[in-house]
Amino acid sequence: MKSAYKFLLLLVVILPTTLVANFSMAASPTILLLGDSLSASYGMKQNEGWVALLNQQLIVENAPYNIVNASISGETTAGGLSRLPNILAKRAVDYLVIELGGNDGLRGFPPKLIKQNIIKMVDLAQAREIPVYLMEIQIPPNYGPRYSKMFRNVFQQVSDEKQVQLLPFFMTEIVIDPSLMQKDGIHPNRIAQPKIAQIMEQQLTSILSNH
Repeated sequence: MKSAYKFLLLLVVILPTTLVANFSMAASPTILLLGDSLSASYGMKQNEGWVALLNQQLIVENAPYNIVNASISGETTAGGLSRLPNILAKRAVDYLVIELGGNDGLRGFPPKLIKQNIIKMVDLAQAREIPVYLMEIQIPPNYGPRYSKMFRNVFQQVSDEKQVQLLPFFMTEIVIDPSLMQKDGIHPNRIAQPKIAQIMEQQLTSILSNH
């Protein structure tokens, strides 16, 4: 009888703690990042990229969210659009951050098509009541000022039409410093990754504080 009593007492002590821990894990918001090589650790190991570094920092800080990185090098808005339905069908997502468009712009894709693809991604998420945040991508002026302006306008137009918040491009301060860039002049190097992680932590913390 004493053994049985001790066992029941142990359950009373352990179970609430376990349930609280599991609930806390389940309640932790998930941010899905749908991006390209800038977020996919291009030219380095996965654990050296800014997303992995930020997730490690979030664990240390016991932050109330985590990032699921669905970024692929070379990804376009069309590629992101084709992958998104399957991703949303397979896992719970609380927020969606779209970091796509750079490869479209570098290849000179029509801004109208880029806009259509982004809007369709936004619609897929909003249909599931998932808040969407769109990164304002910038590209080199390879195709002249007219195309560059049309490309930039895509992101503001989507923001206005779909009520989506724009996030400042995390490469703005990185790309002007050669010591933070790979030899191709397009991708951030290993030194830049902690800096990008810090930039994005500030942005993502701001997102969550408003919800």
